[in-house]
Amino acid sequence: MGMSTCPSTLRRRQRAAGAALPAVWLLLTLLVGGCTGSTSTSSAPSSSATASGAAATAEDDLQSGYERVIDQVLPSVVEIRSSTGLGSGVVYDGSGDIVTNAHVVGTDTQFQVLASGASGPLSAQLVGSYPPNDLAVVRITGDQKLQPATFADSTQSRVGEIVLAMGNPLGLAATVTNGIISATGRTVSEPTTAESPGATLPNAIQTSAAINPGNSGGALVDLDAHVVGIPTLAAVDPQAGGAAPGIGFAIPSDQVKRIADQLVASGTVTASGRAALGVRGRTVVDGSGQPSGVGVVDVTADGPAAKAGISPGDVIVAVGGTPTPSTEALAAVLADLKVGQTVPVTVQRGSARQDVQVTLGEL
Repeated sequence: MGMSTCPSTLRRRQRAAGAALPAVWLLLTLLVGGCTGSTSTSSAPSSSATASGAAATAEDDLQSGYERVIDQVLPSVVEIRSSTGLGSGVVYDGSGDIVTNAHVVGTDTQFQVLASGASGPLSAQLVGSYPPNDLAVVRITGDQKLQPATFADSTQSRVGEIVLAMGNPLGLAATVTNGIISATGRTVSEPTTAESPGATLPNAIQTSAAINPGNSGGALVDLDAHVVGIPTLAAVDPQAGGAAPGIGFAIPSDQVKRIADQLVASGTVTASGRAALGVRGRTVVDGSGQPSGVGVVDVTADGPAAKAGISPGDVIVAVGGTPTPSTEALAAVLADLKVGQTVPVTVQRGSARQDVQVTLGEL
């Protein structure tokens, strides 16, 4: 996928997906040498021949590396069928747990899973879903043995690193595309759809590996055959009205492991590692119809906002000096902050505007 256009929308890559936007406000979906003139002959190889041989060896090594990685990881990538469509998943452990996107499972609790080597579809049930990070776990029922994938330390992922995206795009089972890690540390936001309330994803991995509908929940894999992320979004070119080639996003494996471990253990998440204000709000608009802040609808008792004196009816217009004209903007700002960090929150209260210091809690 190339980088010829700057997208203004993002599209979720499961089925006919909606738009999404990164918090950086993209709006929301891989010699011939010359002769020297000497007439003497030598048994030593020429520099061009040596270079050509080295290039051929490197190409052979990369080819065999691709084949090895695909052979090792593809059996751990499954297709998940829900009542509204299909997506992908990655076998997480030896107990039949499979990690995928929350928007792949939607509101369903029962699924059909097509796994490598299985004679037919396998039944699975929901273990738990955590929409704020767009992650979920389903578990195969019965005694079927699946091959777990190995998850990488995504903090070590490097820009320029070769990666492969594995999944079931457009219903084409066990499809592999290749590319590189184009960037790390992106913050991207998903839209609200029938299957998901949307999510703001911090520290996402940007990749040039082709990601298409049905890739959601699959595997982004390095050449060590380790999963570095779960493909979730791809960009949309607003002018062309279709996918913007070469710009896709994956949830990093460290986040996947943090959330999946808790879902497997209890079906719920109590330690997301993400900062929160402890409010429920909605976007408010000004007299011209433009978003102007987040109106506080409810405040968590004894939560960070409540302790700072924020109450229902206040409008949050900035956090840490960054404007928050909408709920999406507020979520994006919080995604880049730390639990326990104290930041100024600017609120509009009637005709007065003031800053209050809030020590952030955990989402």
